[in-house]
Amino acid sequence: MLSIPLKTVKSAQTSVTPIQKVIDLMKSLLTKCKSEKHDEEVEFASYKQFCDDATVEKKRSTEKAVDKIDVLKAIMQKATSEADRLTKEIAAHEEDIDVWTGDTEAATTVRNIEKADYDKMHKDYGESIDALQRAISVLEKDSAGASSLVQLKTMRERVGMPERARREMQAFLEEGADTEERDTTDAYAYAPRAVIEMLEKLLDKFQSERTTLEKEEMSANHAYEMLMQDLTEETGEARQERDLKSEAKAKQLQLKAERAGDLTDLVATKNADTTYLADLVATCEQKADDFAAKQALREEEIDAIGKALEIISSTAVSGNAEKHLPSLFQGVQVSLVQVRSQTDHNEQQQAASYLRRQAMQLGSRVLSSLALRVDADPFQKVKRLIQDLIFRLQEEATGEAEQKGWCDAELATNRQTRAEKTQAVETLTAEIDQLEASIAKLSEDIAALSKAVAGVNVAMKTATSLRQQEKEKHVQAIANAQEAQTAVAQALTVLQEFYSKAGDATAFVQRQSATLGSPYKGMQSESSGIIGMLEVVQSDFARVESETKGAETSAQKEYDIFMTDSQVDKASKEKDIEHKMSKKQDALQALTEKEEDIEGTQKELHAALSYFDKLKPSCVDSGVSYDDRVARRKEELESLMQALRILNGEDIA
Repeated sequence: MLSIPLKTVKSAQTSVTPIQKVIDLMKSLLTKCKSEKHDEEVEFASYKQFCDDATVEKKRSTEKAVDKIDVLKAIMQKATSEADRLTKEIAAHEEDIDVWTGDTEAATTVRNIEKADYDKMHKDYGESIDALQRAISVLEKDSAGASSLVQLKTMRERVGMPERARREMQAFLEEGADTEERDTTDAYAYAPRAVIEMLEKLLDKFQSERTTLEKEEMSANHAYEMLMQDLTEETGEARQERDLKSEAKAKQLQLKAERAGDLTDLVATKNADTTYLADLVATCEQKADDFAAKQALREEEIDAIGKALEIISSTAVSGNAEKHLPSLFQGVQVSLVQVRSQTDHNEQQQAASYLRRQAMQLGSRVLSSLALRVDADPFQKVKRLIQDLIFRLQEEATGEAEQKGWCDAELATNRQTRAEKTQAVETLTAEIDQLEASIAKLSEDIAALSKAVAGVNVAMKTATSLRQQEKEKHVQAIANAQEAQTAVAQALTVLQEFYSKAGDATAFVQRQSATLGSPYKGMQSESSGIIGMLEVVQSDFARVESETKGAETSAQKEYDIFMTDSQVDKASKEKDIEHKMSKKQDALQALTEKEEDIEGTQKELHAALSYFDKLKPSCVDSGVSYDDRVARRKEELESLMQALRILNGEDIA
């Protein structure tokens, strides 16, 4: 039998007293409460940052949507106005096309009627001329003139003789009827030649009328062709304009439809953003209230645990426990040692055998090592060793459970933080790219507008310089014309007064003495021509003055219109530049903020990744899972408890 020193037993069993265990647990709980409170603060800070960022972003997105909605409405209104204007112009072109098509059809109908009448008359003239030519030929061959009238009557009655020729012949026959009453000699002398001459005159008349008819037909046909050409060109141009404007109208309507679709989508997006923003604000406020309540509760819990720990750690509790509890435990343990020192050595062997079997089955080095010690060590030392192992495994299980809970919470928080920060970095990167593109486009627009404003300034300056030079010329020309008119008027006055006095003076002298010969009145005839020329010159200078004043007024009006239009254009461009500069400044400010945000977010993401790397060794499984370790430890504990029961002599089922 081996006896175990009491000091050894006491040091093994009183190293952790129940009160000390409670204190350790309370300290662990206090630490856990503070850690969870801190983690919750960190998590809420991250969530609050998300709320602030999302709120600002959604407000900005909503404001941008409102601006875009206004722009889309303006585009749609302009497209509608353009489509209405094009519709009216297309209707006007359609009306012109209908009118010109009707004119074409009417002119063609009239031309066909005229052509039919011409063909009929031309045929009539042709037949008449042919009949007359044949009649003349017959009469010229007939030597017996007496038969001429009979032949002429026969020809008149012949089928196919044109009505016009028949009427002309009828008139001649009626005239010739009177000649039949004359004597035979006169009739014989008259009939052949007179009939031929009459027919020749009639032939010439018909040929002349046919030529006139042909000329009229050519003129009418030419006029018709010119009219058709004009109508065709005007109709073609109208159709071309109609088609172009129809295409432009279709584009405007398509633009309106596209912008209407964009407007619908944008309004839906804006409404969704507005709803999301309202929900987000409400949720964030609720989360903030919940966080404040939970923090207050955790603070109270920490205070309560701290006070309880202070009480347990006081002399009244911890001190008395150290005085009384160890002695009681020592007595019990000594008595147990003395009692168990009598246990048979077979139980030690049985325990060692059981531990070896369990070590082989579980593959546990702890149990295998313990089995060797059971064989070699004294009985009481083995039991104490088993108890120490059981206690250590239980502490490891408790610690690992606490570590597992802490790791799960930390890994979940870290995973969420990494996901949020990664998404934030991607979103900020996209926004920065968009802002940089917008800034570049605005810079190009501002440069182009500034160049255009500079061009307008140069044009206005040039126009002002030219206007000043032109005005100086006009003023000088008007002054010269006025000066010339004054001088001419003075010359006219001098001449008119002189010749008027000269005429009066000569008349007086003539009355005084008629013997002095012809009185000299001055060059009255020459003077009248000079005075007339001076008057023409005076009127020319007056006309120059009037025309120059009119040209000056017209030039000044054109200059004023040009300057007004240029100033309006310049003001519009400058306003556009100001607007774009403001937008560029806003974009630059937003870009700076986004770059600061992405820098901070990247730092937070880097910190989260670094923290995750630190968590990996202790929180991420490396070969053996947590459940496997718990199961193995449980089996080891059961084996140790079973070995301890064997050593205590308890029956094993």
